[in-house]
Amino acid sequence: MIKPYISFMEDAAILHYLRHINIKVKREITELRRLAEFLRVMNQEALSTFYQPIVELATGQTMGHEALNRPPASQLFHSADIFYEFAAKTEYTSRLDRYCRRVSLTRYVGSASVAGFGGSELLFINVSPGILNDERYKSGETVSLLKQLGLTPSRVVLELTERQAVHDYVGFEKTLAHYRKQGFRIAVDDAGSGYNSLKTLVYLKPEFIKLDKSLIRGINGNREQQHLLGLIREYAQASGTRVIAEGIETEAELKYLREAAIDYGQGYLVGRPESSPAAGCIPAIV
Repeated sequence: MIKPYISFMEDAAILHYLRHINIKVKREITELRRLAEFLRVMNQEALSTFYQPIVELATGQTMGHEALNRPPASQLFHSADIFYEFAAKTEYTSRLDRYCRRVSLTRYVGSASVAGFGGSELLFINVSPGILNDERYKSGETVSLLKQLGLTPSRVVLELTERQAVHDYVGFEKTLAHYRKQGFRIAVDDAGSGYNSLKTLVYLKPEFIKLDKSLIRGINGNREQQHLLGLIREYAQASGTRVIAEGIETEAELKYLREAAIDYGQGYLVGRPESSPAAGCIPAIV
């Protein structure tokens, strides 16, 4: 009876191992397919660019736009977040960033004049912190592109995303000083979503703080969120930083943010992303 039992256990172990191998192979095949799709999107420049307005909450005036580059819908990348999360694991992050930067700027210039923009409005471009240390970025490649397009660095805000954490704050502060000397301004994205983002505010002293949509969602009825918003607003006022609330979707949220004297707002309620820069607006009933 012992030998059959041992044989049964061996067979079970083999079957378990084969299932494990099968799952692993399937995952690797999926990753290869994703890489092929990712490279196709870059090689064919298949990203679509949208511009979402950022509105001054006190006046309703559009102060600028955020450039959003989105991949085509596919079964491999169900959302833009999944696409960029995959990109961060590859060796093509710098190439993707240069591509996104170029199309964001060129498409903006090509459409902004038609839409009536192109004077003093700002353009926010998402940048991973690690990319700013790229020598091609530091060498003035972006400034050269701006000159060709007739834009000044003072109209471009480098919006630091949380996809890559900052570890050497002292060194990174020196890196940002290099871009500020060129005329660029800095925004920190997703503020209020975690410890690291709050630490980033203290060390990097951005010109703009973009409040994460998780902090804004339902803030009119949540005292904890309101308290955190108050702390960030006090810090911003003391440091000369302007605050932008992201993800505004309800009139109650907007009303609270206006009463809280938040500088700017962004979200579907005040302006959806469009292929050409369009003016945002404050609903009349607020």
